[in-house]
Amino acid sequence: MSARAAGRIACLLALAAATAGPALGAAPMAPHAADPPAADGGGLAAHRATYELALDSVQGRDTVAASGHMAYQVSDACTSWATQQQLHLRTVSRDGQAIDLVSDYATLEGKDGRHLAFDMKQRANGAVTQQLRGDAVMDASGAGRIHYTLPKRATVALPPGTLFPMAHTAAIIRAARAGLKSIAPELFDGTGPDGAQDTYVTILDWHPSPSQSDQPVLAALGSSRVHVAFFSHAPGTITPDYESAMRYFDNGVADQLLMDFSGFTMRGTLRSLTLPRQRTRC
Repeated sequence: MSARAAGRIACLLALAAATAGPALGAAPMAPHAADPPAADGGGLAAHRATYELALDSVQGRDTVAASGHMAYQVSDACTSWATQQQLHLRTVSRDGQAIDLVSDYATLEGKDGRHLAFDMKQRANGAVTQQLRGDAVMDASGAGRIHYTLPKRATVALPPGTLFPMAHTAAIIRAARAGLKSIAPELFDGTGPDGAQDTYVTILDWHPSPSQSDQPVLAALGSSRVHVAFFSHAPGTITPDYESAMRYFDNGVADQLLMDFSGFTMRGTLRSLTLPRQRTRC
């Protein structure tokens, strides 16, 4: 499993990730559609969610077993959203080799869509395999820059209209409510060293409240099933680097996760959900 694919799970949950829609094996269309403008995420909710990860299917010959768990937290910091995610995944190969993967990911994203600070560390069997840190800024013209401080200092341009994770989530939910079938925004989430990626989001449906859920706070909301495909900017790219599907609720909470790691697919089940009793006073 690639480090970027593991980190991408955090983005999809900040999407609150991504988060059942069309089968992951279906071939998505290449990005092409115009996208809704970024929003301040006013309908999104601070929350803490935990997920159990289980092997759903195996497409390749390498991985024979996989399991894990994930914790994800969104905090309302008044003018920003603060997110923290930790993923634990254990895979076993056909030759019996076990790999314990841990991904720690944190962001601070301005609600105006102009600024993102990010920090990600990935470990395999205790050894650090990748670490990324830096910040990104979108200027008044709509274009932006990423300033990486780890693994090395570098500056990378962002295309006009690039969305950060929480704004990407808000755009998906807004599009689903409006009855759109797809959107294709540029996304930067801080999980890769090479800048923004194209995303193609297929929206299967929008269900007005109530929704079927064993979480009462979610059952009272509308929801949508979506599929998200991520494409690199490399010339001639026609297949996605990574795919995920999920159900998003109106407040940005995700359940029914499916995560395709190009060889095996993991299913994520929402096990616990906590929302603050009171809104943050700013």
